[in-house]
Amino acid sequence: MTRDHDAREREDEPDKQSRPVATDGGAESDSAAGADDVALDPWGSSTVSDYRKLFEEFGIEEFDDVLPEVPNPHYLMRRGVIFGHRDYDPVAEALREGDDAAVLSGFMPTGDPHIGHKLVFDEIIWHQEQGADAYGLIADLEAHSARGMSWTEIDEHARDYLLSLLALGFDPEEGELYRQSDNRELQDLAFELGSKANFSEFQGIYGFDGETNVSHMQSVVTQMADILYPQLEEPKPTVIPVGPDQDPHVRFARDLAARMRFFKMTEAYASFELNDAERALVGTVYEARDAYADDPDTPRCEEAGAWLAGLDSLDELGVIVGDDVRESAIEKLENGGMEPLRPRVRFLNRNATAAAFEALIEAIDGEKRRYDEHVDAFDLDAGDAEALAREIELDHGGYGFVPPSSIYHRFMTGLTGGKMSSSIPASHISLLDDPEDGYQKVKSATTGGRDTAEEQRRLGGKADECPVYELYAYLLAGDDDEFAKEVYDECVGGERLCGGCKEQAAELMSAFLEDHQEKRAEAEEVLDDLDITLESSRRGVAPGDD
Repeated sequence: MTRDHDAREREDEPDKQSRPVATDGGAESDSAAGADDVALDPWGSSTVSDYRKLFEEFGIEEFDDVLPEVPNPHYLMRRGVIFGHRDYDPVAEALREGDDAAVLSGFMPTGDPHIGHKLVFDEIIWHQEQGADAYGLIADLEAHSARGMSWTEIDEHARDYLLSLLALGFDPEEGELYRQSDNRELQDLAFELGSKANFSEFQGIYGFDGETNVSHMQSVVTQMADILYPQLEEPKPTVIPVGPDQDPHVRFARDLAARMRFFKMTEAYASFELNDAERALVGTVYEARDAYADDPDTPRCEEAGAWLAGLDSLDELGVIVGDDVRESAIEKLENGGMEPLRPRVRFLNRNATAAAFEALIEAIDGEKRRYDEHVDAFDLDAGDAEALAREIELDHGGYGFVPPSSIYHRFMTGLTGGKMSSSIPASHISLLDDPEDGYQKVKSATTGGRDTAEEQRRLGGKADECPVYELYAYLLAGDDDEFAKEVYDECVGGERLCGGCKEQAAELMSAFLEDHQEKRAEAEEVLDDLDITLESSRRGVAPGDD
């Protein structure tokens, strides 16, 4: 039931963060989202109720930390709608310095594009406006294999997604639009990436099992190729704007990008290899060499091992590692004997040809030491080593991929108070809706208001729990932060009642849809002139059909 006055329709939402114009509702992107237990499933249908757990459990970083480094940040960034990122710093730096960068995201054509998808459209377009190479793709292979969509249905929806992207401002002359099924370069890259993946990873990451059809697994590798596709001509920082449910794809793509590299660079201290935890510990021991070395300029491995073994606790070193890490580091140091403990950059031969490995060794300036499967450089810092390795790799036919970055936006709450779903028309506003239908959907939406107008004036509304306020923050206020904040402050201060607020939002939504659909009509001719297949020649039933 909805109320046009100060109705509070929901009481089960989690605590919200303090940013005035950020909301924390949960709703699906078309391939929906993680759950209360934060199990991120790219093909699920649940919602994220506590975004903070994503920082703790999956290593997603808070976007606020990088926001000061972003030039001319989009309002979705300023308002906390874009709440997290994975390694966005190189992209922000490239945009700031005018260097090469790219943005890519895809759309699975399983229904009409709706206002939730507009978040991703806007993120692609904003990056393009900041100078990034922009890519928008139709994930038709995924729609066919994972969702069982027919090619006729896919063709119809694909056109609608592309028209809305163009209508919102994507510049096709400065960017690229493609379909997975129609891009041979993409499929060739997917084949190469598949050689670096194994079935146990599909099981662990996606829960695939013996009942999973092979084309679904192929579609995942194709998505990995999508994420790296902007770097085919040259490696560059690349950002993938997605909902947090797509984070498994991003993490897997980052792993595969690293496995495709000719060389892996690590910090080393002796001829033996250390894992990450051991390396952090041994690095700290090296910094403390004055405490144990006969000659601090040339500390010996066995000296360092004996000193480390004699410490009562590692607290004084400020390193937190398990006893197993400490014991393995001690064993490696003691086995190193009188070998000097010296920092160096190590180039591990991962996929390099013999010619590429020899070229790398020749190109390293200063002191170096060669081994069968790696070479140590003593006069290079990590940044110079990375640049040199990539240069040699590109000269010898490799890809030189930069690890892809990602940014994550909050899901929009459905207008009916649950998730926003393409399969529940009342929960979302389609970008194809008649303006009057959009008006009526907003007027019928649930709110974060109180039970009575008197309570609303006395206690204020709950804007952080209100789907209608989300419409202002995510879309209707546009770039006007002051307007978004005014709506928020008036609501929580008791000045704004839900009836008037919804009326204003409904009118703004109607105007937006009218304008958008006029621009979609103008984009028809542009789309027809683009080099993209709008009618697939593919045949066959969806996987699992008879």
